Amino acid sequence: MALASDRLPRTANQLDATMEHQTLTDIAASFWSASVIQDNLVICLHVFGALLLGIVVGYERTWSGRAAGMRTYGFVCMAAAALTVVVGHPASWYGGHPGEGGGDPTRVIQGIVTGVGFLGAGVIMREGFTITGLTTAASIWTVSVIGIVVGLGFYATAILLTLLATAGMVVLRRVEKLLPSHSELAVRLRFARGTAIDTAEVRSIVAGLGYEVLDATVVISLDAGAVEWHFLAATRDRRAVTAEDFAQQIGLTPGIKTLQVSHARN
Repeated sequence: MALASDRLPRTANQLDATMEHQTLTDIAASFWSASVIQDNLVICLHVFGALLLGIVVGYERTWSGRAAGMRTYGFVCMAAAALTVVVGHPASWYGGHPGEGGGDPTRVIQGIVTGVGFLGAGVIMREGFTITGLTTAASIWTVSVIGIVVGLGFYATAILLTLLATAGMVVLRRVEKLLPSHSELAVRLRFARGTAIDTAEVRSIVAGLGYEVLDATVVISLDAGAVEWHFLAATRDRRAVTAEDFAQQIGLTPGIKTLQVSHARN
């Protein structure tokens, strides 16, 4: 017992002496070794590069007045790159003391894709016959992939993806306008009580303006004795009247109480 009691003071004294001689510089040096600092610099470069590339793609959305713009794209790309590249340096986790086991980049990538999927779904909106935000959602998912590729160190591929995504959103919009396509208008007609016209007359009026009523979109409702029509009018003729002229012309129809015409993108 005497021998055991003699050892305890000596052990405590040794610990106190060790703590006295270990300064903050020594603690920092043990945590931030040369390899850890080097890995952190590499990760910072990856994150900075991902942020810049995300901002480049997001600028087009900002210029177009979209809700998701430079900040959203930059943050998504930066975060995706950070998660991916950190997983690639398990030896530098916790100051070079990561413990047993390592990260699986494929699981990180799966988590990124899932989370960005929810973010993309949040910008898709539907109002009547019009759906907006599909291109923004797709481009957000694309920019997350750019971040992952940057995190893995494939900068050439990431730059190519950035150029293709940005050019696609700028150039393809103009190409879409040049190619033959349907131009659709969402039309809402409300007639005065006791006044209504039949389907053939509505089709005739719309056809006279260069449009065609899409049968699958026709909705006829009755509210307090007033008949209301909802339908899409489509045309491929670029010489057809504009939405403003369409509204003015169809508004001359006798019996129409209220009229609403808007561009439909669905």
